[in-house]
Amino acid sequence: MAKLYFYYASMNAGKSTNLLQADFNYRERGMATMLFTAALDDRYAAGTIASRIGLSAPATMFDADTDLERCVVDRHAHDALSCVLVDEAQFLSPAQVDQLARICDRVGIPVLAYGLRTDFRGALFPGSARLLALADELTEIKSVCVCGRKATMNLRVDTDGRALAEGCQTEIGGNDRYVALCRRHFSEALEN
Repeated sequence: MAKLYFYYASMNAGKSTNLLQADFNYRERGMATMLFTAALDDRYAAGTIASRIGLSAPATMFDADTDLERCVVDRHAHDALSCVLVDEAQFLSPAQVDQLARICDRVGIPVLAYGLRTDFRGALFPGSARLLALADELTEIKSVCVCGRKATMNLRVDTDGRALAEGCQTEIGGNDRYVALCRRHFSEALEN
């Protein structure tokens, strides 16, 4: 039986790098994969999954209206897929996560989803919440806080490095906008 996997972490933990390595492993063995990335992530070239260490691969972009199940079923009919990999999975809608589960259960293709668990306020993203509920396997990818403890939180900062506690849930950015911290340092930053 194919499984739905959710690999989650704070910012800068290597989620995209892990996804690209998994994709490489499948393709190296002659197996076809299908990669998805969020259309709203405009940090790199459109339709590209890129890691901070320089790895990249083309991907199908998804937004709130994308029928992932249809995309996969159509592609699978012409090119037998061995795995579906989703980057920026926190931006999936709950309905899209349900589609990914059906891809596993009805089509028999494993799905590996990689994303943030929580936003800059410490609240779950809707896609991540649904993945936490439905995934067959949950794996935390570790990142490190400035103090050396495990980073689990994503602090949003302004251009001067000051912590922000308000704003839209989704704001695309990298090291210029977010800092991965342990819960203690996250809370302390918001209190100052």
